[in-house]
Amino acid sequence: MSRIGKAPIAVPNGVTITVGTDNVVTVKGPKGELKESIDRDIKVEVVEGKVNFSRPTDQIRHRAMHGLYRALVANMVKGVTEGFKKELELVGVGYKAANQGNLLDLALGYSHNIVVEVPKELKVTTTQEKGDNPRIFLEGIDKQLLGQVAAKIRSLRKPEPYKGKGVKYKGEYIRRKAGKAAGK
Repeated sequence: MSRIGKAPIAVPNGVTITVGTDNVVTVKGPKGELKESIDRDIKVEVVEGKVNFSRPTDQIRHRAMHGLYRALVANMVKGVTEGFKKELELVGVGYKAANQGNLLDLALGYSHNIVVEVPKELKVTTTQEKGDNPRIFLEGIDKQLLGQVAAKIRSLRKPEPYKGKGVKYKGEYIRRKAGKAAGK
């Protein structure tokens, strides 16, 4: 039995979970509503404030989906109650970040600025304090979308191993390399 899949999900107060036709799970909470389509082989039951998942067989495919869908629904419950946050840091001379609504304007050392349109489901803010690196804060209820947008922003200028310049997640460790060896 999947250790993750067999653990029930506790439903906090103010959150309603419904399983509709075609195995579509809808989670409504104080921060919003999320939907996820679940494979027809996996059975979902909402009983007494807990959500249970079960699988028909011990096939590798069923075992994998058992834990996957349980984790996805658990992330949905956490998203509609608390929400998720990601913080990115711009390391480099002249690197800047500014936003107007959901348009993110980045100066990352290229000859032009890069404008990224952040989906309306996410909230983006930027800070730029003197003596500190510019930071981008992303908030939202959908963990998948949040991670995807953060990865897209990071891919615009990945941190390089020699000076550590680029867009990185807060707390991310960049493995550094030694530069050229000095001449004789």
